[in-house]
Amino acid sequence: MNSLDYLVEFQKVLADYRVSAAGKRILRQTKLVLLTAPTSIGRNTIIRQLLRTNQYHFIISDTTREPRVNDGVLERDGEVYWFRSEQEVLRDLQSGQYLEAAIIHNQQVSGISIRELELAQDENKVAITDIEIVGVGNVMAAKPDTMAIFVLPPSFEEWQRRIKRRGHMPPEELRRRLESAAWEYSAALEHEYYHFVINDTVEDAAERIHELASRDTPDKVIQTHARDLAERLYIETQSFLKNLPKK
Repeated sequence: MNSLDYLVEFQKVLADYRVSAAGKRILRQTKLVLLTAPTSIGRNTIIRQLLRTNQYHFIISDTTREPRVNDGVLERDGEVYWFRSEQEVLRDLQSGQYLEAAIIHNQQVSGISIRELELAQDENKVAITDIEIVGVGNVMAAKPDTMAIFVLPPSFEEWQRRIKRRGHMPPEELRRRLESAAWEYSAALEHEYYHFVINDTVEDAAERIHELASRDTPDKVIQTHARDLAERLYIETQSFLKNLPKK
């Protein structure tokens, strides 16, 4: 079980967190794309497709938690996370060296370091990462020109097929994930800064995201169609949940 020895200190610095002047300069100079989506939509697969173009730099977040063993293999530093001490993360937060960071379950602190954006800038690449929807607002406040993309399945039925392909899921777990998804659809629809991309195929979705990252203004017709789909998915998810056994 992870725990935080410096929980109070983290709470204090995050309550009124500000990016440093040097960090803001890097933010202004770096193009940033965020991908968020409900469960089983395929955002990580899309990111891998984009990375193959050699035009994107994947942002690796910092975390204070200990590496875990997944499928018998210990997580390695710099693959999914940079594993850092509480003192290191706290010091960098106090000096404004994070784009955003959050305390998770009072057990760990995770966040996006400015140094990752600096790496993207040095490589002349677009910085990209997947992020939970609760963190997008914090990023947008610090960098309003961020390209925030909400990835959608092509239909509710196809989405359910993708969920089932991931293996057996207990009904209570399915309910939890769909309740979270309904909230995520609703939250995304409430914010105009989201661009919606339909993941019908990985190749097509990656191409649409690349087009969004490369142009100043999105195609309004495509966005209207995708936003309409998001609204339908929200309604269908709510309806499905009503008929899903609670136990």
